[in-house]
Amino acid sequence: MWTLIILVLLAVFVAYVQFAPSDPNRWHQDVTGEHNADFAGGALRIVEAELADLDRVIRESRGRVLAGSVEDGLITYISRTRIVGFPDYTTVQRRGPQLAIFGRLRFGKSDLSVNRKRIEDWISKL
Repeated sequence: MWTLIILVLLAVFVAYVQFAPSDPNRWHQDVTGEHNADFAGGALRIVEAELADLDRVIRESRGRVLAGSVEDGLITYISRTRIVGFPDYTTVQRRGPQLAIFGRLRFGKSDLSVNRKRIEDWISKL
C-alpha cells in the first residue's frame, strides 16, 4: 500500500514539473552581469558570437523558445533535464559583437552544474 502511495506522489510531482506553466514575464528579462560566472543554480557566459548561430545550436539541442527572437536581440529558451524533465531557462542577449548567455534552474537551489555544462556545450558547437 505504501509503495502505491509513494508511486502516485512521485507521478504527481513529475506531472507538476512537466506541466507547470512558464511565465515569460518572469523569465524573459534582460541579462545582468558583465563577466563569466557560475552560481549554485546556473551560469553566465559572455562570448563573441552571432545570435542566429547560437539560436540554431540551441534549437537543434531541443531548446524551445519561451519568448523573444533573433530580431529582438533577446531570446529565452526552455531546456529540460533528461530524467525528470526539470525546466531550465536560458536567456541570450545580444550586446554588440557579444552575447550574454544566462542559464538558470526553476526548481531547487542547485542544478549540479547542468546549466554551465549545457551552455559550454552550445558554445563549443558554434
